[in-house]
Amino acid sequence: MAKPDNRADNVEHLQEHIQNTLQNLDEAEEYLNEFGSEISSEESSQIQEKNERRKQSIENFREELKDEANR
Repeated sequence: MAKPDNRADNVEHLQEHIQNTLQNLDEAEEYLNEFGSEISSEESSQIQEKNERRKQSIENFREELKDEANR
């Protein structure tokens, strides 16, 4: 049997996702700032690409958060 659709805590979960993603983004940027000259350009590019995906995810989470808050 399927679980009932309980959206009561969606806003809270989305806020947690945003905070976790922002923290990961900040940590990756700090890593690049500290060790950027010591890592390969490939690794640096991969981290930068992942950060771009994180930024997009944050935007998507915020849009979804707005939708949930308006319900």
